[in-house]
Amino acid sequence: MARTLTSRRTTLIAGVAITSLVLTASPAAATATPAQIATSKANGVVYLKSLQAANGSYAGSGLSNEWVFSAFAAAGTAAADVSPGGDTTKNARKVYRTHLSAAGWPSGSPVVTDYERGALNAYAAGIDPARVSASRNLIADIYGYWQTAEAGYFGPSANYNGTVFAALALGGAKTQTGAQRVPQALLDKVITRVRANQHNDGGWNYSKAEGNPSQLAAASDIDMTGASMAALCVSGVPATDPDIVQAKAFLKSKLVVGSGAFNAMFGANTNSNGWAVSGLNACGINPQTGDFLTAAGKTPLDFLIAQQFNPGGGFKYLPGDTAPNAYASIDGLRAVAGGGFTAAPPTPVTAGEAKWVAQSGFTAGTAARLALTVDDGTGAVKVCSVTLTPTGTTTTLGDVLTAATGAATPSGCVTSVTPSSGTGTITAVNGKANSGGSTWKVSVDGSAFAPAARSKVINVGDTIALKYGS
Repeated sequence: MARTLTSRRTTLIAGVAITSLVLTASPAAATATPAQIATSKANGVVYLKSLQAANGSYAGSGLSNEWVFSAFAAAGTAAADVSPGGDTTKNARKVYRTHLSAAGWPSGSPVVTDYERGALNAYAAGIDPARVSASRNLIADIYGYWQTAEAGYFGPSANYNGTVFAALALGGAKTQTGAQRVPQALLDKVITRVRANQHNDGGWNYSKAEGNPSQLAAASDIDMTGASMAALCVSGVPATDPDIVQAKAFLKSKLVVGSGAFNAMFGANTNSNGWAVSGLNACGINPQTGDFLTAAGKTPLDFLIAQQFNPGGGFKYLPGDTAPNAYASIDGLRAVAGGGFTAAPPTPVTAGEAKWVAQSGFTAGTAARLALTVDDGTGAVKVCSVTLTPTGTTTTLGDVLTAATGAATPSGCVTSVTPSSGTGTITAVNGKANSGGSTWKVSVDGSAFAPAARSKVINVGDTIALKYGS
């Protein structure tokens, strides 16, 4: 299993508790009220703020707390407003952006979930994930793990979670204006893979199940069912879709009548329940009504709020724990606050801090990456990360496509372009020429497709989609 979820699964198995104030847990109440939810959010934010390091960081090596940004955003707190001791020069967003921009990040042996985790949390922190710095484009980094031989998977297909979190990042991390930045044709390929991994019982787990009858017949788990539901919904699948309905039924079958908890593989716990509720949230399914209100009048939010220490705000991992756990507190707060696996950043209240921060242009002479898809109209979408070294603050579509012929990951995204130089209209890509009303068109960051020309200006972080058709 890839690193993003290994850390969390390790936490689930170990049930690690961290030192905190001595607090008392409040009992669950039937159907959490708006006032209870508001109190839970406020206290949860206070606790998560207490986890910030003196240098302003939440991220680092090992089991870091960077998922805190998704919880903050869901709860309405801007990362730029979170500063140690009020020192705004060390605000959490600024420090996290520096962390993601470092040449040595994430490690010497990165995996796709490193970049997916970064994209989801950068977005929630108000950092455009495609424009972290002149040399860091997290969307392009994810594109580089596209599996050409198994289109729709990101990273080794055996690590199914890498594909799920690709969908969450690419579908969930919108542009600064709230638009879907990646083409639907790409997301449709991922949707197909997520559907193919749904187990017979309606849920999912961390292992690849596609094409394996024994795996498809194996028991699903709460965690990955929530994440997979969210992956489908942020990619455009409606909550009324039969696969979402089946997943919803699976979660309902795991409800514990007396507490409202979902009975997960490791027993009722905050992390698993948080992921399940976040999946419901992402699909617009109310976790407190209908199928998720038990005969005893309990809901999953009742369970989560009962897991929270008040007024301290931290959440415990297991019902019997006596101290809060950082990961449980992040997963619990994000779910109670109504979040999926990321959330649009709130506008900061700190003077001088904008809702978004982003690199404004290329740095001449500094290698950069751009995300590119090529759809020839046959359904065979090619996806790659293109590396190029701009000579100015902008570049052109022609230069990007030229670079893609020799510096794309995976390779083969672009093999030829006509014309191969100049500024004119692009008449052929990969040997497929314009014909009649069918021509090559280009879209940037989800904009409407327009005729593709080599002279088209490309800015830092642009997500480029080429498409052939009428």
